[in-house]
Amino acid sequence: MRILMLSWEYPPRVVGGLAHVVCEVSRALVQEGNHVEVITVHDENLPAEESAEGITVHRVAPYHGRPLNFFAWVHQLNLAMLEKGVILCRQADFDLVHAHDWLVAYAGRALKHIFHLPLIASIHATEFGRSGGLHNDEQRYIGDVEWWLTYEAWRVICNSRYMRDEVESVFNLPPDKVEIIPNGIRPAAFRVAAPDPAVRKRFAGPGQKIIFFIGRLVREKGVQVLLEALPMIRDRHPAVRAVVAGRGPYEAELHRAALSLGVDRFVTFTGYIDEATRNQLYAHAAVAVFPSLYEPFGLVALEAMATGTPVVVGNTGGFAETVQHGVNGIRAEAGSAADLARQVSALLDDPQLARRLSRQALRDVEERYAWSALARRYEALYQKIVFSTEAKQWRRQLGRPRPAAAEEGAAKEAVVKEAAPVPAGSPPPRY
Repeated sequence: MRILMLSWEYPPRVVGGLAHVVCEVSRALVQEGNHVEVITVHDENLPAEESAEGITVHRVAPYHGRPLNFFAWVHQLNLAMLEKGVILCRQADFDLVHAHDWLVAYAGRALKHIFHLPLIASIHATEFGRSGGLHNDEQRYIGDVEWWLTYEAWRVICNSRYMRDEVESVFNLPPDKVEIIPNGIRPAAFRVAAPDPAVRKRFAGPGQKIIFFIGRLVREKGVQVLLEALPMIRDRHPAVRAVVAGRGPYEAELHRAALSLGVDRFVTFTGYIDEATRNQLYAHAAVAVFPSLYEPFGLVALEAMATGTPVVVGNTGGFAETVQHGVNGIRAEAGSAADLARQVSALLDDPQLARRLSRQALRDVEERYAWSALARRYEALYQKIVFSTEAKQWRRQLGRPRPAAAEEGAAKEAVVKEAAPVPAGSPPPRY
């Protein structure tokens, strides 16, 4: 099949976990014999177009000058994505458009209607969930665009049961419109041949134990809870040091919190780190801690599990599905610094427990979250939609031929007996 992906981030431009998900699923789909092209944001240090591992990546710059604000930037980005998408769709017969989150909703919806292509939407998180509700005009605007994207989509993909329940509730979606496909992991991408003492020396002194966090520095990731827990952890383990990697709008507040709590001497804020440094820090860490207050899936937990680093996570969202307490990791009460301190200390107290959990975590990652198997689930969903009676009729309205994949995949088409329950030319209405 020929798939056009739209994403506002894509490696090496990484803002959060979405970038890695889009990259990995695209790579796995290509390995399964599909053709994938990605439209994403331009970076002055990266080429406007490149092909790697079978994926063609097109990077576009937002239109015209410096935007007045973030929302103007999003609109200008969508104009540029739409222009590139129109050019690509005129050059090749794509089977569908797959849009990732609300920031690419305008371009995705336009390409859907211009070329009569089924639109798939992945909702990685919602503004309602991130903010604990919609409290101001900006949040309500984002929530409206998210709803609109799910309305326009022929199917909505979520990465956990937690997120399925959230999008069905927040956007009033019919259950048969939502598909759960978890995020995956490529363990080899996070491992090192051997720990490098020079990297450790940059972040911790001799004999110090590293507690490692990596992620976007926003309130919902809960780094402030880790800072509050650190004095309690150090009461039992004085040689502990926290390393916090990542950037984000909450960074200045976290620095102030560290000073206020008197733990600034025991915390290193690294800012952005490259993948090699990230992997080394996982290798040197005694514990990886992700104390999220809101977490749709929690890909970072799988990353740590793939490296053999024991994990402690907040008992919320997708973490509750990937981390089994006392089996492959530890869950702490979300938002509770005291419980987080207890759970981290329990692993530091008992290295044998930490090793047992890590071994099981590694087995789970390799058996349940391999991208190759997950890509086949994406492919099956794509086929069900593209080869449905409704999709074929809609394409014929525009005088478009059968999907390019039909010639090579007639046998696959025969397997899809049930038509996707989607009205021709438009998604199911909001119920």
